[in-house]
Amino acid sequence: MKILMMLFPSLLSLLSAAAQTPDKPLVISHLTGEFYVYTTYGSYKGVPVPSNGMYLVTPKGVALFDTPWDSTQFQPLLDSIKARHNRIVTICISTHFHEDRTAGLEYYRSKGIKTCTTKRTDELSKKRNEKRAEYLVPDDSVYAVGGHTFQTYYAGQGHSPDNIVVWFEQEKILYGGCLVKSTEATDLGNLSDANTREWILTIKNIQNKFKKPAFIIPGHLDWHSNQSLNHTLQLIKDYERKKSS
Repeated sequence: MKILMMLFPSLLSLLSAAAQTPDKPLVISHLTGEFYVYTTYGSYKGVPVPSNGMYLVTPKGVALFDTPWDSTQFQPLLDSIKARHNRIVTICISTHFHEDRTAGLEYYRSKGIKTCTTKRTDELSKKRNEKRAEYLVPDDSVYAVGGHTFQTYYAGQGHSPDNIVVWFEQEKILYGGCLVKSTEATDLGNLSDANTREWILTIKNIQNKFKKPAFIIPGHLDWHSNQSLNHTLQLIKDYERKKSS
């Protein structure tokens, strides 16, 4: 009986990993209007994990937010956007330096796409030997692309020292990247570069600045709930409480 009890959790773990193996390496889903969420997959602790990015289609081209995690999907994403919308990607902004956000920067630069990160992200990318963008932009900037406007915002440290979010005021869309945890998440995930004490204040800064988002896109897992900021706060508080107990 003891042997069975020891084997059973391992079996569940293997079944769980198998269940998360993606059927498709690239999934594109309509969000609202001209906004789309795209999902590719990477491996975290040996388990396939979905990674969300977003893009906006405009008459002047497509604005891409973060790059695919899976390097085999760099070109298929561009091809899919071209086939679906008859537009090319003209700009790509990465929200922090980890490879699930930056892996495709140099590839997209080679395709003539304007690739951008903040100076803080570039410094960390250089230090950690991650891919780097061609252009450096301020933490807090306002952009106009094909009749749409959006702003980037650095609210403070959290998942990483450099994580920024992107806000679309007219549509009330908050693209949170890995700073924001999906309501499907049961923990904070990768904490190798995290500052959990600052993370609480950072999320509150975002909540105070961007009121009542209709859509919140987290970096991983399900993105359909607009309660991800509240869920992230609770996960951080739970983590801090366990750490101090």
